[in-house]
Amino acid sequence: MVANNVVAHVPDLHDFLEGFKILLAPGGVITFEFPHLLKLMQEYQFDTIYHEHFSYISLLVIRRALFNHGLRVFDVEQLPTHGGSLRVYATHEENTTLQENPAVNALCMEEREFGLESLDTYDQFSKSVVNIKCNILQFLIDAHQNGKVVVGYGAPAKGNTLLNYCGVGPELLSFTVDASPHKQNMLLPGTRIPVLAPDAIREKKPDFVLILPWNLKNEIIDTMSYIREWGGKFVTPIPGIEIL
Repeated sequence: MVANNVVAHVPDLHDFLEGFKILLAPGGVITFEFPHLLKLMQEYQFDTIYHEHFSYISLLVIRRALFNHGLRVFDVEQLPTHGGSLRVYATHEENTTLQENPAVNALCMEEREFGLESLDTYDQFSKSVVNIKCNILQFLIDAHQNGKVVVGYGAPAKGNTLLNYCGVGPELLSFTVDASPHKQNMLLPGTRIPVLAPDAIREKKPDFVLILPWNLKNEIIDTMSYIREWGGKFVTPIPGIEIL
């Protein structure tokens, strides 16, 4: 059984997992894939925290939750998707044919050492996020005051979270572009920043392009490399402002 990128969207995690316990064959295996809380915290990916997600999960948490429903984690993989994800393999607790990979305990130890079981870690994360917000705003304000044009690339959910949290409007980010025709000629929710087709960047020749889907930055930089022709630069906001 496979459940990729659904766990974080489930409002009642225990009811969801109990369903797997009921449906799973005696020797069966379930795989769950979800964004990894450890990576979110380590890299300050606060823009991935939005209403679509009900939970942000570590291996420690999913392991404990599955155990409470008679299921056992026996393997885990770390993936680069969504800024860092986990693929967890689980089976019935009584299924002894599948031995636990040492990677499970190793990653649990890493999460504990980082402090995922301590409230102080989350308090510090919150303070760091405020600092990142201030730095993003300072970059945009400085660019505006120096007569520089900053536009965005992409209109992802994480980008809307970032821009609304930082209070960025079209006075600081002239527009953003997106390859999806369904988003073009619309306004971003809350900030009301226009969404245009990618060709608008070639026409406007901005000084900076802020990459909102930062997890795709390499692909976007390759696609939009022509901005270097007029001295344009790319900027990523997470885990902090970086000019590329």
